[in-house]
Amino acid sequence: MTDDFPEMPDFDPKVTRKAVRRGLFRTTFSALAIILVLVLAATFGSALAQQRGDREQRMMDVLGTAFKLYNPAYTVTTGECCETTPVSMSFEAFAAPLRAAGGFYPVGSDTYTISQDFFGRVGHLPMGSTANTRLAIALYDVGGTLAPKEDVRKVLASLPEGLNALAVVEFATPLAAAGLKAFLEQNESCAAKVVYERRTGSLPITWGDTTWDRGKFAEGKEPCGVGLGNFRSWVAKLRGYDNANLRRFDLSLSRLRKAAGDGLAYAYVDSRVSVKRLRELIEDPRVRTIRLADATFDLDRP
Repeated sequence: MTDDFPEMPDFDPKVTRKAVRRGLFRTTFSALAIILVLVLAATFGSALAQQRGDREQRMMDVLGTAFKLYNPAYTVTTGECCETTPVSMSFEAFAAPLRAAGGFYPVGSDTYTISQDFFGRVGHLPMGSTANTRLAIALYDVGGTLAPKEDVRKVLASLPEGLNALAVVEFATPLAAAGLKAFLEQNESCAAKVVYERRTGSLPITWGDTTWDRGKFAEGKEPCGVGLGNFRSWVAKLRGYDNANLRRFDLSLSRLRKAAGDGLAYAYVDSRVSVKRLRELIEDPRVRTIRLADATFDLDRP
């Protein structure tokens, strides 16, 4: 009976090593390809999940605006949205202390990153409401210990009337929207921000005309800086599940809804007011006090 099996070739170590190397290469390449596919799927899948619907725009609307409220003593602008990783989504914010108009201050602002995790919870917040500027301290004091008008008069009398100032003008009795509009128009003033809450010892809710970038103003109905309609529109967008994030910004849905609903102005911030105008304002019976935060000479003033 004949043997049907071919003869086994002689063992060749070189051929064997080549075969082993080819096998290892194929296995490694296949494993890396699978890992790459999984990483790409996780990255793009996570990005698509996080960017679904209007999630990016809502992140900017809620967190970007809350960050501005969290830092009322700063001029804050937000960048484009969003930088996405498998576990988070973030955007940049640019902030510079609000100063009296016309000063020769360093140009530029600091950059901060605001992020939320895959489940929509905001991460560690940079900067924050405790930033120690003179304007922040003035806002802390709204409704608190009175700076007597006589003391304010003395300070204003010691300054050249042509100086531009940054000041918090506090009302003796909070003004409704119509009263605030009339006050600003009568005094030819413009509010950089309006304080819609009395919260002595902590930063109050303070809103300006650029606090919500998507806000729209009714032509002729809201003087510069008031923005109550804008404020109310933003608050109307908030939902119960936003409350956890809002608390990270030292806010709460109940406080925001009350402030927007009441619409009462307890004070306002003016960054373009002259010392001369402040001397007139301190005599107005509707004004409780004025708290100076900054002053600078405007070289363009005749």
